Amino acid sequence: MIDQFRGKYRFLSNYYCICFCYKGNTYRSAEHAYQAEKCKFLNDAGKIRLAASPVDANRLGQKVALKDGFMDNRISIMQDIVQCKFVQNSSIAKLLIETGNETLVERNWWNDTFWGICNGVGRNHLGIILMKVRNNLISLTK
Repeated sequence: MIDQFRGKYRFLSNYYCICFCYKGNTYRSAEHAYQAEKCKFLNDAGKIRLAASPVDANRLGQKVALKDGFMDNRISIMQDIVQCKFVQNSSIAKLLIETGNETLVERNWWNDTFWGICNGVGRNHLGIILMKVRNNLISLTK
């Protein structure tokens, strides 16, 4: 099991800085893309897209009005973003494939029990998405 997206597995984190395109825009990280995608207003999304760091993008994203239906679609949105991140960056796609059949768990200490697991509790949606993307990448290489 890989349960820490730090060190050699930092590339699994949404906070890992690597550029990719999503819906016609270039983002510095998956966190930038996710936070921008939730915005009801384009000017908020633009500010998030230009944020200096993933942490800044997250902070800005906590203050925006949400696009209609965002919460109902956030898992599929995140999957699309993570898929783009890896498909467009072969260096980290290779690293993801090299995780083999390991279970990927976004263990955290900041009480995110939706995307990860904190104190043994959580749904680990980000880990599940990463494993799906890994399987998609493997099938593309066959």
